[in-house]
Amino acid sequence: MRLCLFFFTLFFCSISFAQNSIKGVVTDENNQPIPGVNITISGTKEGTTTGFDGTFTLISSKTPPFSLEISAIGHLPINVNVESVSQKILVKLKAEETKLNEIVVSASRAPEKVLQSPVTIERMGIQQVKSTTAPTFYDGLENLKEVQFNTSSISFKTVNTRGFAAVGNTRFMQLVDGMDNSSPALNFVLGNLIGLSDLDVASVELLPGASSALYGANAFNGILFMNSKNPFTHQGISSYVKYGQTSQDVAGTNDYFDMGIRMATAFDKHFAVKANFNYMKATEWIADDRRSMTGGANSHDGNQNYDGLNIYGDEVTTFINNVGQVSRTGYREKDLNDNKVNSVKADFSLHIRPWANDTEIILQYKLGLGNTIYQGANRYALNDFFMSQTKVEVKGKNFFVRAYRSSEDAGNSYDMRFAGWNVQRMAKSDTNWFTDYATSFQLSSAVLGLNANQAANYARTFADTNVSPGLNLVPNTDPNNPSAPRNPRFEPGSPEFINALNTVKNNPDFTEGAKFTDQSKIYHSDVNYNFRDLIKFAEIQVGGSARQYEMNSNGSIFTDYDGPIRYNEYGVYAQGSKLFLEDRLKLVASIRYDKSQNFDGNVSPRVSFVYSAGAQKNHNFRASYQTGFRNPTTQDQYIGLDLGPFALIGSAPENLVRFSETLKVSSAGVAAGSSATVAMDGRNAYNNSYTLSSVQAFAAALAANPSNVAGAAALLQSANVQLVRPEEVKAYELGYRTVINNDLSIDLNGYFNQYNHFLNTSRVAGVYYGDVNASLNLSDPLSPVYALTRSDRRVYQVYSNTNADVSSLGFGAGLSKKVYKDFELGVNYNYSQLNFNQSDDPGFVTGFNTPKHRVKASLGNAKLFKNFGFSTNVRWNSEYLWQSSFADGMVPSTTVFDAQINYAVPAYKMLFKLGGTNIGGKDYIQVIGAGYIGQQWFASVTINP
Repeated sequence: MRLCLFFFTLFFCSISFAQNSIKGVVTDENNQPIPGVNITISGTKEGTTTGFDGTFTLISSKTPPFSLEISAIGHLPINVNVESVSQKILVKLKAEETKLNEIVVSASRAPEKVLQSPVTIERMGIQQVKSTTAPTFYDGLENLKEVQFNTSSISFKTVNTRGFAAVGNTRFMQLVDGMDNSSPALNFVLGNLIGLSDLDVASVELLPGASSALYGANAFNGILFMNSKNPFTHQGISSYVKYGQTSQDVAGTNDYFDMGIRMATAFDKHFAVKANFNYMKATEWIADDRRSMTGGANSHDGNQNYDGLNIYGDEVTTFINNVGQVSRTGYREKDLNDNKVNSVKADFSLHIRPWANDTEIILQYKLGLGNTIYQGANRYALNDFFMSQTKVEVKGKNFFVRAYRSSEDAGNSYDMRFAGWNVQRMAKSDTNWFTDYATSFQLSSAVLGLNANQAANYARTFADTNVSPGLNLVPNTDPNNPSAPRNPRFEPGSPEFINALNTVKNNPDFTEGAKFTDQSKIYHSDVNYNFRDLIKFAEIQVGGSARQYEMNSNGSIFTDYDGPIRYNEYGVYAQGSKLFLEDRLKLVASIRYDKSQNFDGNVSPRVSFVYSAGAQKNHNFRASYQTGFRNPTTQDQYIGLDLGPFALIGSAPENLVRFSETLKVSSAGVAAGSSATVAMDGRNAYNNSYTLSSVQAFAAALAANPSNVAGAAALLQSANVQLVRPEEVKAYELGYRTVINNDLSIDLNGYFNQYNHFLNTSRVAGVYYGDVNASLNLSDPLSPVYALTRSDRRVYQVYSNTNADVSSLGFGAGLSKKVYKDFELGVNYNYSQLNFNQSDDPGFVTGFNTPKHRVKASLGNAKLFKNFGFSTNVRWNSEYLWQSSFADGMVPSTTVFDAQINYAVPAYKMLFKLGGTNIGGKDYIQVIGAGYIGQQWFASVTINP
């Protein structure tokens, strides 16, 4: 609160400065206002931009006469002389001959035109933010070429480019004002939970390919740059209010609300401040997929081992004689959280220009908090989640130096699968429940004469309620666990259920609760210097970065039981670029060296060529070769998480002994000579285990012929999992970009990616006793084969690399044309293909998660008539296989149509907008296990000076 008051004081005190006010309006050749035009006093950094109505107010301590530099993307820049403060500035800009001459920085870390970028790049500017058909600019990124969204929640969406992505996309990097806004704990991007407001977006640039040569380890399959407006050039108070409704088959129709405010002012040419605040609330896309993950019917009626995808607690299962495998009843996800989403984002920054040159010092603080849902190995309700970033940066014309810290707090977040398990255990222990079930099944068959299906349903009802009509079949105590509670099942919404759920949500012990704690941090610094003013024969730049990870979950996620785990990494790079052949041929070459504390160093080179043909140099051919690499994440190395049916164990050498658990041996195993319990750790998972697929084949063969143990055992394969190492990609790309007749733009690209040491997970089964690498001895009662027959085994998910050949290829084509007056029609197509032979590594899961075919089209007109514009988008994708640690399945083909209309009121500097997404479409899904996405309608009003 004090910080907010400080900023408000600065804003209101600014009126005390003696300053001159210059006002004007900027229009195009059709007298239509142009928003986002840059207005700068020549020879200074003082300036402002036009609002939606094309007007501007420039406040400066400088006294006329002076000259204004006026420029806008897609228009020719001009200079205007100002003779007095009272002069009304009326400017008319001419359209630039080519509409693809936007300036981008990210492709080469230096300004260059989009047409001459050495790699594929997409850009979104202020005008595209205004006309997006999506509720927010971030949602609108889905309409860019190459982009595929993975939606885990209405407020948690992540970008996927060129394949291999889950909800937590660790192969894609996202920078906001130069800061990596991925989670410090798990290293994946958190959507726009701590990103930018629509009011503060200056530009968005997307590189869909490998970019490690300049940006380091995680720029493996793509990188997204989001840049905010500078308060020296974008001043004033802006705000918006947005209201709408969401509609989903499961959730029904619900309200959606979003609002934001931006305040920025430059007190003088040396000092400026900026503040943003955003708040959003909505109802979740509720996940309620009831398909059975164990086969059979999609309910317990006729399938006593039913395990519903979004039902938790029914994963708890055991084998009962004369019945078979039986699971507990479980709870639906929709009953285990309130399905409400809210988000708060705020940032504050001080900008100081201490000298007359272009050096600027930036002090920035960003925060994001709220409730959402994340899907990883389980489904997680992120309640009161909090993340902040603090940055100090010094930058100039040819350099920048920045350091920042990212810190997160899981708040009251919890695992919904464990919540389901432990709520039902508070009513009745697993032992009691299965005892009730088994006894009731046997007696109802014998006494009541029920058939098998009737007896099974009767037994489930009795086990859930502990009450049987007319018969007291089971005593109210368990001789093996007399102190365990034996209550009826807690029905969702009942006081007992609510109290039990609250208890579980606040208990971090996963044997009894579901809460996870996380206060992890990242400390990062990077530097870059461009020698363009010192070296003339070529443009040379060098730079480097350093980072420290600090994992602090108190043992709830990582094996940091005895305190935070820290490790470091650093990288250095150099790049040179030069023009040849009358500035038609541009050569860019770069190389980077990175070293992580736990792995050998990695060298990433990149070389690219761009040739500009034609009299106007508007036919641009590009070719590039680059490498990328990805260090194993903190999770890959240090996770130690018991998920019930299996445990996740990271592969850092010291982590194998950090994770340990004591497991109960079966009575048959004890009778064979084993102790009653065994101590297992990560070494059992990596060094003494079978592949889970071979164990499943062994079980199937043994079920078909119980006497042929030797034959079934021949199917077993020891896992021999190697410790994880960085994965690498070699990326080859060709492209062509042009503008023809000033109204047809063409963008073509093709790529081939070859992966080495591809990193992913696999499932293994560690045995309680016996050596899986020793010769098979069936006469030994403690042989690992007999451990499997007695279920004396533990399933683990481990992290490693495959030696199999993995590659992907794809191509894209984008066309954009003015079809009538100012109507703009765009269409693009992307093809993606995975090349992987499953027989090379049967247990390996690639998780490509990308449709083979995608088509997107748009039609719009920003100047349909005075102050009125509209835009539409349609997207289609073919069906594709989704693979993840939570669930696998086919994502159906989908067609989605979005549209918006907008109307400006220049006199009041207001913009009204009405839009809708998935208009007329059915609910669709992007992530197996997440909620289906319904329709969303919104109306907004924006006030922008």
